[in-house]
Amino acid sequence: MRFETIRGLTLPKIGFGTWTIGGEATPNPTVDSASMIVLRSALEVGYAHFDTAEYYAGGHAEELLGRAVRETKTKREDVLITTKVSPEHLSYDDVLKSCENSLRRLGMDYVDLYLIHWPRLWMNLKETFRALNKLVRDGKVRHLGVSNFKLKLLRQSQEYSETSILTDQVPYSLPNHLYVENGVIEYCQQNDILVTAYSPVKFRSIRANKVLGEVANAHSATPFQIALAWLVMQPRVITIPMSSNPAHIRENFDAADIELNADEIRRLNNAWKKSE
Repeated sequence: MRFETIRGLTLPKIGFGTWTIGGEATPNPTVDSASMIVLRSALEVGYAHFDTAEYYAGGHAEELLGRAVRETKTKREDVLITTKVSPEHLSYDDVLKSCENSLRRLGMDYVDLYLIHWPRLWMNLKETFRALNKLVRDGKVRHLGVSNFKLKLLRQSQEYSETSILTDQVPYSLPNHLYVENGVIEYCQQNDILVTAYSPVKFRSIRANKVLGEVANAHSATPFQIALAWLVMQPRVITIPMSSNPAHIRENFDAADIELNADEIRRLNNAWKKSE
């Protein structure tokens, strides 16, 4: 596993996302058993960064994640937990309440990384960060970040945060270069901010792209693994794929160890310019 060390925190290049754990937008208890199998499998494989949110399954994903950590007897200090406050809870009081609720559901005293999940039109970002800063001072949150923030809001967040913004979590994959084009990826890399790439392998042509298939064959790997390796070989980029298949959970984890050469990276960089 490759790692990124930033501001005294060491994170694995590949973490584990929890969207669909325990449901989608609302809790679905019928998938609890399957969700727990998935989380236990990820912990047993060795994932050490788990990304969740109060929105995921209406908070139920947080409950199941906390339960999996306890039931596998994983030491709290051995896992990094990211969760997120929803855009409808960005007022000062609501941020504090949301964090308390997330901690209660997780069964933990603190989260390692707390993000604004999405920006909201007309939000008072200064007030939101007033609450976030208090959470850090109170020891309930170790580090702050944002998600789906473009450059203007990212810079404002840096201005309002009393501690360094650790990450901007954005959609980023081989065919999705929106946050390259809008300057966020380069800005983060130049200003010591992690890019957390979500939906890293969620695209239609992952099995069909010729270049991706050729590079995968050269490494005796799957196209999914190469798509992840392409991301994590980039400086200041980490990613959080999710799978409910135990074999794929292991394959995603192992993708961090694949070494792509300069020619392969160049070919992958250009592989979607005409096809999508």
